[in-house]
Amino acid sequence: MTEHGQDEILELLWTLWEDGKSKREELLRATAEDRPEVLLDELLASGHADASGDDIRLTRSGEERARGIIRRHRLAEVLFHNLFDLDNVQLESSACQFEHILSEPVVESVCTFLGHPPVCPHGRKIPRGECCDRIRTEIQPLVMRLSDATLGATVRIVFITPKSRTRLEKLSALGIVPGSRLRLLQRNPSYVLQIGQTTIAVDKDITDEIFVKHT
Repeated sequence: MTEHGQDEILELLWTLWEDGKSKREELLRATAEDRPEVLLDELLASGHADASGDDIRLTRSGEERARGIIRRHRLAEVLFHNLFDLDNVQLESSACQFEHILSEPVVESVCTFLGHPPVCPHGRKIPRGECCDRIRTEIQPLVMRLSDATLGATVRIVFITPKSRTRLEKLSALGIVPGSRLRLLQRNPSYVLQIGQTTIAVDKDITDEIFVKHT
């Protein structure tokens, strides 16, 4: 139980760091763990965290351990979000349980299966793994680039990774947002998409930034 509790504190320290927070009271206020002070002292003693006054920060070893926890948790959130109709409470609870039973090979397979998502359903970054930096073809991804979708099939947008905010705004104006459904009608000479009753032509660099799954 101590290791489980430490993992929860490490995960929270990482999340608070993402939000620009590092104060001890912010950590203690945000955690639901029993005996958080004891767990924090254990992490300080083991060298996974460091204290400077009221500031608590992860050390290099703490970051490495927390990174794995965060990666497993957020991949689990994407998995449950894509496969099941869960509310936020159920999603968080299920991901918290799942993150503690995923071995590294399973994590890599799940990430590949999902198409190496860059963010979780809440928009937080998912730390990359080795599988994200190499092509894996032995598992058919659940989530794929729109460029690779089956012609004529209806797909749902899972996430978008635009290179600029302007492009994201233009896509949003066209109704191309996470959760919307569309069809890829052709690939050459340009990519033609049907969104509702509207048909538009776009370049491949745009369809490469749109990740979808078949409905």
